[in-house]
Amino acid sequence: MSKPSIGFIGLGLMGRAMVECLQKAGYDVTVLGNRDRSGVEEALSRGGSEARSARALAEGCDLVMLCVGTSEQVESRVFGEDGVLAGAREGQIVLDFGTSLPGSTKRIGAELAEKGATYLDAPLGRTPAHAKEGKLNIMCAGDEAAYARVKPVLDVLGENVFHLGPLGSGHTIKLINNFFAMTTAMAMSEAFAMGDAAGVPRDKLYGVLAAGPNHSGMMDFVKAWAMDGKIDLAFSLDNAAKDVGYYRAMAEEMGAHSRMSGCAAETLAEALRNGFAGHMVPEMVDYLSRHLKG
Repeated sequence: MSKPSIGFIGLGLMGRAMVECLQKAGYDVTVLGNRDRSGVEEALSRGGSEARSARALAEGCDLVMLCVGTSEQVESRVFGEDGVLAGAREGQIVLDFGTSLPGSTKRIGAELAEKGATYLDAPLGRTPAHAKEGKLNIMCAGDEAAYARVKPVLDVLGENVFHLGPLGSGHTIKLINNFFAMTTAMAMSEAFAMGDAAGVPRDKLYGVLAAGPNHSGMMDFVKAWAMDGKIDLAFSLDNAAKDVGYYRAMAEEMGAHSRMSGCAAETLAEALRNGFAGHMVPEMVDYLSRHLKG
């Protein structure tokens, strides 16, 4: 059975790494980038093609993959006269690898279904370095028959590939995951900052916290910066704020009230207002140490 042709939209750090992985595995990939053309040029140098629009890309490919930052960006590539929807056809599969709003995902899925195409949400875990090696975590959801068709491609990109249920389940679980992770990171950052204010050495504090049930991978990401000056979690505060905001929007759409996310959202927004845009999540230790008393 021949490999499906792939159209890939979004060539940021993650997207370009995924395209490289797919091309190395022998897939024919057509790309559509944004303002920064470096990812496009890299794909072209490996034998890829470039589409002039999302519509043209969809018209010429078996699978369409999106890896962009927000639901708004996904919708801008899907809708409109030059969007994916305009070029979609019967039997086609479209995947969203981003961290998007489940409500938006379901609306896009319904629109594509009217064209006979199938939409899958497939948010990612791990880093661009993992993507290059085909070792991502992929949280896919949607029609099971469509998932079975794309599973061989997802197995090229991912070490752990999950099918999580109906359309939107992947994005729902990813937002819950990121809410939990960012809330934990904010709490650990404040713990170090409070220890600083009390004159408690960071190594002593960490030693006690890490010896009990508080110990976690996220704790160690924060510790790596707070104690060793290393960024082991290259996830920006901007993206953290976006994801926590999406989590809160998801809860509101469900008619639910999220209590815990409010503090994380407020803390992240405050840091972004006060010059920490572009900083990484573990660097919140620095911000909170400086602003613990207001």
